[in-house]
Amino acid sequence: MPPLHPRQSEIIEIARQNGNVDVENLSQHFSVSPQTIRKDLNDLCGLQLLQRVHGGAIYPSTVSNIAYLSRRNMAADAKQSIARHTAAFIGDDSSLILNIGTTTELVAQELKRHRGLFVITNNLNVANTLSDASDIEVLVAGGIVRKSDGGIVGASAVEMIRGFKVDYAIIGISAIDEDGALLDFDHREVLVTRAILGQARKKILVADSMKLSRRAPAIVGNLANLDIFVTDRKPPQNIIDLCEENDVVLEISEA
Repeated sequence: MPPLHPRQSEIIEIARQNGNVDVENLSQHFSVSPQTIRKDLNDLCGLQLLQRVHGGAIYPSTVSNIAYLSRRNMAADAKQSIARHTAAFIGDDSSLILNIGTTTELVAQELKRHRGLFVITNNLNVANTLSDASDIEVLVAGGIVRKSDGGIVGASAVEMIRGFKVDYAIIGISAIDEDGALLDFDHREVLVTRAILGQARKKILVADSMKLSRRAPAIVGNLANLDIFVTDRKPPQNIIDLCEENDVVLEISEA
């Protein structure tokens, strides 16, 4: 591998710490043109040190997730748009389960204006968001609280969720593979999400387009087995074909 420019080495370190980098901020940070940063990112991605996404790059770990606060700030506008779009599918007087994830937390925020909802979640942030919504009942699954992000995992959470049948499951994931596999990092979280999908009449995936550029080791399920996929950009043709072949409704939100 050729020696890296000091700026490129620093870009990698910023990406490692934050999980992602974007062209505009790097251009300001280093006082160079966006074109220079794009070339740096293309070079680093060519060496497989970073992974290119729209507007920047991500740190390509396949075994550990990006820190929670960094994930909240990644693709924030896209996630907000997805959340608004998804909330429109949910009618008043519905039951649903929301899993762990920064996008599902934004969906919860958008649902606060609904009436008569019964919401089950293994996400303390979702529960906190909905706690002051006067016409929404919230049930929190018991289990082990993951300190990194307030997610609840473990056998107790799985068992509790399996005691319900709801109208909707709204799930987020960490990555979508080329074959439609839905992927995540924590196998304990995966077991809970599988249980959630098994207890819903309609299954909705909320995932921004960056998830199509990431990798993770644990399989949640497959896009082909869901009902609705809400994302912010038109996905690759193979994903579009997969949705069409399996009657999965593909919804592109408007930022």
